[in-house]
Amino acid sequence: MMLAALAIDAMVGWPNRLYARIGHPVSWLGRLISLLDSRLNVGLHAGPARRTAGILSLLTVLLIAVTPAFLIQSALPGNLAGLLLGACLSWPLLAARSLHEHVDAVIDPLSQGRLDEAKEAVSRIVGRDTSSLDGAGVARAALESLAENTSDGVVAPIFWGTILGLPGIVAYKAINTLDSMIGHRNERHAAFGWASARLDDIVNYIPARLTGLLFAAVSSRPGPALRRMMKDSRHHRSPNAGWPEAAMAGSLGIRLCGPRVYGSRLDREPWLNENSPDPGAKEIRQALALYVRALAGMAGMLALLVLVFNS
Repeated sequence: MMLAALAIDAMVGWPNRLYARIGHPVSWLGRLISLLDSRLNVGLHAGPARRTAGILSLLTVLLIAVTPAFLIQSALPGNLAGLLLGACLSWPLLAARSLHEHVDAVIDPLSQGRLDEAKEAVSRIVGRDTSSLDGAGVARAALESLAENTSDGVVAPIFWGTILGLPGIVAYKAINTLDSMIGHRNERHAAFGWASARLDDIVNYIPARLTGLLFAAVSSRPGPALRRMMKDSRHHRSPNAGWPEAAMAGSLGIRLCGPRVYGSRLDREPWLNENSPDPGAKEIRQALALYVRALAGMAGMLALLVLVFNS
């Protein structure tokens, strides 16, 4: 089912016309999370009270999202029709094609020196302030987003969908969306989003490392990619994102991360693969080719699992 869902997403993505008509499942989750945030995360001055409200919000979102997924999975027939229906319901929860398209949109303006357009394109896929970025900063932001979102947007949902079926992929996207919306270390969400952020770290632990291994395995520099991943991943602010990002830095022979601006705050993040040169448009093209090979490798592993279990 996950292999078929990946194939559908790779072919069609989530069409703009469909998004204009009905939105997207993640945007539906986002509206629910925003409602809970506005209703429950108010008038709470003590950290424990905010944490309790955040845990309640997390459980509410999971219950509302996973219950219909569990009922649908239970009702699916165990034949080809059931498999295809499950794949069609899982497909919107993957982001393989849209991630490629968003990163690819950075290449032309960056390579042609249209820096303002490049910054506008990369601002759609990163949370940091892009207004002060130079060309190398734009390229690093695009590559870091590609590496991290390969794990969050493709590998992790397929991992949990492979293990737990439709409820697994739905639960993962709910947790990941909660983390992206309320899992911030700011005054409003540090306590309220604490449980969502910690649970997101847990469910991404294995997929992030699998993504790094995938990048290294299909790289033209597997040895340096693996060594850089093992050495530098622990320096990242995230317990998970450093694995695919360090593997990509080692695969391409460039440096990633470093200081960046979030809002009005400067975060002095350490470098990954520090003594290597900065990336440019050429490295983004190489990274997208690496990304396609990594997804092809993952599809091959899924196909192998199908053959093994069917035999």
